[in-house]
Amino acid sequence: MTLYIDPPAWPGHGRMWSHVVSDVSYDELHAFAEELGVPRRAFERDHYDLPSHRYADAVAAGAVEVSSREVVRLLHASGLRRRKRDGAQARRM
Repeated sequence: MTLYIDPPAWPGHGRMWSHVVSDVSYDELHAFAEELGVPRRAFERDHYDLPSHRYADAVAAGAVEVSSREVVRLLHASGLRRRKRDGAQARRM
């Protein structure tokens, strides 16, 4: 199981956020998030949003640090990328 995380560079709700993704399956991603205690509501289309104070926890649990550009490339290459216009469907997954 390999999960990937980008640097906490995305502002929102008064803090900075990272994205956690899988290049294999959403099931793998959900299992990893559950192990970290990340609530399912943090899942958005094709990734989990993770606050900066949890970044080290994800890396310690095995997430591989990559750039934001690499996160997008991995999602596209795996076929797991879901754009915002596909969001209503993705939220049901």
